[in-house]
Amino acid sequence: MSPNTQPKTAIVTGAAQGIGKAIAIQLANDGFSVVISDIAAKQSLMDDVAAEIKTKNVDARTLVVPADVSSASDVNNLVAKTKETFGGLDVMVANAGVCWSKSILDVTVEEWEKLFAINVRGVLLCYQAAARLMIEQKRGGRIIGASSIAGKKGSAMIGAYSASKFAIRSLTQTAACEWGVHGITVNAYAPGTIDTPMLREAAGAVITPSGASIIDQFKAATPLGRVGEPEEIANFVSMLASEKSSYMTGQTITIDGGIWFD
Repeated sequence: MSPNTQPKTAIVTGAAQGIGKAIAIQLANDGFSVVISDIAAKQSLMDDVAAEIKTKNVDARTLVVPADVSSASDVNNLVAKTKETFGGLDVMVANAGVCWSKSILDVTVEEWEKLFAINVRGVLLCYQAAARLMIEQKRGGRIIGASSIAGKKGSAMIGAYSASKFAIRSLTQTAACEWGVHGITVNAYAPGTIDTPMLREAAGAVITPSGASIIDQFKAATPLGRVGEPEEIANFVSMLASEKSSYMTGQTITIDGGIWFD
């Protein structure tokens, strides 16, 4: 970003840890004013992310806004506070999501609805709130969602999660069709096995027939022979948030070390 250019602003949800944290730090490094958002219970972790950004660049502009993405009022407040503090919004990264391992036979309606409230409704609300402001601003924008390799191919024991991530792909495509006329691009990233707290928690709930670590099995399944790092997803999101992605929209791009080939 040119030093003579007014800093652009990005919101990152689910930014207290894992991929979201890495994205927030990377976008701050790119020169964005960054709004760090996650649930209120992770306030201290969000504050730590803001402090880490400031440690790397004392002039970095950050704002911490707790929000439950499944709540329309929380998401609308998140966008309103962003506008109030930084004057507008250029990039929305709807990263927040949850995952747990359970068979389709065993998952309850309550569990299904809770997961969809966060993973799908949450992304919808973030897309909507960001698009409304971007349309009002009349300068385009970047909207970016979190899908998954599980949103391209179903797998045992993560049926609810997989279905929610398939939904992000269709939502992203539809939003791209509807908002392109306003200069808004809408894309998603589909991570494979990335070393995050969510992966370790989900993997810990899976017992393999051989007794081997499920993460070791993930490593063996990739041509690169390892799991990914959150920063590797953040690098790709950095490109999506930039002018370099200006002719790319409606896409869900896999970053998984080669487990799945489109």
